[in-house]
Amino acid sequence: MNTITQLVDYYAQNSAYVWYEIYRHFLMSAYGVFFAAIVGIPVGILIAKYSKLSPWIISLVNVIQTIPALAMLAVLMLVMGLGTGTVVVSLFLYSLLPIIKNTYTGLIGVDRTLLEAGQAMGMTRMQVLRMVELPLSLSVIMAGLRTALVIAIGIATIGTFIGAGGLGTIIVRGTNASNGTGVILAGAIPTALMAVAADLIMGWLERLLSPANSRQIR
Repeated sequence: MNTITQLVDYYAQNSAYVWYEIYRHFLMSAYGVFFAAIVGIPVGILIAKYSKLSPWIISLVNVIQTIPALAMLAVLMLVMGLGTGTVVVSLFLYSLLPIIKNTYTGLIGVDRTLLEAGQAMGMTRMQVLRMVELPLSLSVIMAGLRTALVIAIGIATIGTFIGAGGLGTIIVRGTNASNGTGVILAGAIPTALMAVAADLIMGWLERLLSPANSRQIR
């Protein structure tokens, strides 16, 4: 049986299972990035306002990024046990760097004259942040979320090793089979397509929220 036939047969016989694992894989990735955004965006704002903290915070999340994914899962597994929760926490940690760094970069890149103009109009610091800085840096923040989501989709594949499921389960099943190339592709192709789709959709949102495009819409 050639690889293409094996791939088509696997999808025909296990379509419901494949869709379930796609759904599970995406949820793990999305939750990891969502929780990282809840923490990372405020931290990025904080270090943009207090620049002395930025080298320490960015160095810390850089260190997290250098830890191999399997090693991270192994350490977290000792504390949290098996399952999807451990993978989500791991994805949360890996997503912090692009989100924090892009939030910080976006905010410090806002034209100072616009901030001074806002203050001259009587805006408070919170109003300047909410009405000037965040809207102008939103596209850069979205770029960080885009990078984090694509990374998370890739890393979530190894969640199968701690019983979290996802498309990695199909890939590992194929590697354990004597002639499982088609099964490996049955898990690898949806993973790649999910990452590409996430990149395209987030890229579209990033362009939509860019200051130049916002002015055109108005």
